[in-house]
Amino acid sequence: MDREQDMGLNISFTPISLCDSSPNVSFLLLLHHLCSLSPNPQPGTEMVMVDEIPFPPQIEKAKPLCLLGHGITDIEIHFLQIKFTAIGVYLDPEIVGHLQQWKNKSAEELAKDDDFFEALISAPGEKFLRIVVIKEIKGSQYGVQLESAVRDRLVDVDQYEEEEEEALEKVVEFFQSKYFKKDSVIAFHFPATSPTAEIVFTAEGKEESKITVENANVVKMIQKWYLGGTRGVSPTTISSLANTLATKLSI
Repeated sequence: MDREQDMGLNISFTPISLCDSSPNVSFLLLLHHLCSLSPNPQPGTEMVMVDEIPFPPQIEKAKPLCLLGHGITDIEIHFLQIKFTAIGVYLDPEIVGHLQQWKNKSAEELAKDDDFFEALISAPGEKFLRIVVIKEIKGSQYGVQLESAVRDRLVDVDQYEEEEEEALEKVVEFFQSKYFKKDSVIAFHFPATSPTAEIVFTAEGKEESKITVENANVVKMIQKWYLGGTRGVSPTTISSLANTLATKLSI
């Protein structure tokens, strides 16, 4: 799966704590603005449709996170497009405050700038990826794809040691027995408070299963697989994020 992509928002960044005992009106207005600007809303609903799959514009984790990018993974064989998954990228809106170096850059410039996406991945703030299956595959196939992508990235920066190999093997084993039916969901949660990742798999008629990845190098490379700029698994998702964040950074 080497082949491995619009939104608009205009804000200025002000750090705001969600731990205050009283509601912060400015933050609530900001959040409403961010989450109401998702593209392609289904008429009469607040859902964003990604290849006919609904994604909520906002989810609640440790903080409210907004859908700031979406896309698909696909491949073309003999002029036939085969779609595998739909992707939603949910981010803490405050992350934009750490990207001011790219203020007033165009979406096209951002999409080609791997340093920008490196900064996005490294920025403190909660991140959540929601991956919905379009074409049924075995979980073992997905696990092998993830393993190959993460291992190659670790090798490139000379970080593939025994600890990383063991952590990656556990992730592969987690997916080994799964079957990805259509509309199954793989979720990756990257909390702001620790360099870990929780992976959750849900499928109709099956009990939810989850695993926590505690190796920081592996966690970062999983993020890079989906959010890694020109090397990301989904060009449409990268393009969507670039469009959103370029508009957001234009003020």
